[in-house]
Amino acid sequence: MSTNLAERVAARRSHPPARQTTRGAVAQQPNLVQFVQSMRGEIARALPAHVANPERIARIALTELRRVEHLAECTQESFGGALMTCAQLGLEPGGALGEAYLLPFWNKRVRAYEVQLVIGYQGMIRLFWQHPAAAGLAAHTVYENDDFEFEYGLDPVLRHKPARSDRGRPTDYYAVAKMANGGSAFVVMSVEDVEVIRQRSKSRDSGPWSTDYDAMARKTVIRQLFKLLPKSPELARAVAHDEGVRRDLSPEGLDTPPDYIEGEVVEQAPADEQHATVEDVPAEFAGWPEATEPGGAADGS
Repeated sequence: MSTNLAERVAARRSHPPARQTTRGAVAQQPNLVQFVQSMRGEIARALPAHVANPERIARIALTELRRVEHLAECTQESFGGALMTCAQLGLEPGGALGEAYLLPFWNKRVRAYEVQLVIGYQGMIRLFWQHPAAAGLAAHTVYENDDFEFEYGLDPVLRHKPARSDRGRPTDYYAVAKMANGGSAFVVMSVEDVEVIRQRSKSRDSGPWSTDYDAMARKTVIRQLFKLLPKSPELARAVAHDEGVRRDLSPEGLDTPPDYIEGEVVEQAPADEQHATVEDVPAEFAGWPEATEPGGAADGS
């Protein structure tokens, strides 16, 4: 049996488990919990030097499989690809820190759930700071009763004085960056501008767009700002893989453009499809606590 994770997944893909065709029967699903366990070595090798806790990544993945509906039904290739991208970028999957999210979506083309990786607001900020020229980054929400003024051009102006109370509804979002050489740049987007971009997203009505709209709006304006700034290799890769599906589990997969499938997301699978749930935790995971915030009792770091 091959010890290479990508080869093992490819072998499973070429010899998929049989599906029962009787109406109402549950299709046999690969055990993603055990798959996470098998990935621990690859995760450890993929993590950057400043992130040295593969056990925590595995615990978080296990927690997400239990927590997120349909995630346990996703293909091994897409689930493993999303985890490898998180590991290689040094980001934690799951919504606890807001660095990255694992979102299942139904791919009509292959008639299977796949994992879409969404890089979060905090993940973008974390990767920005890895560039040696980075000196400051901030993103804010502007409300209708705030004192706000901006102007682009040769002498750009950005001034924001938030109202002390009764700020009203959000009207704009902006991001501003300072570089070590003294330079700076900013981008302002109206709520309507953000909505145009949200509507292009496969996960526009689910995941962090539904639970953390403000953070996703700030992430959106930060992404626009990044077009004007020097980017670290990690940040450039994160932007490339944001909202994509990675199926290549090899280390080189991070440098391969992911798959973007528009307009093929459904909230629920077709009614005649029956789906498995997460299996009981195997003995190897017995006693593992649920993932918690870093530094918590269950973290072990």
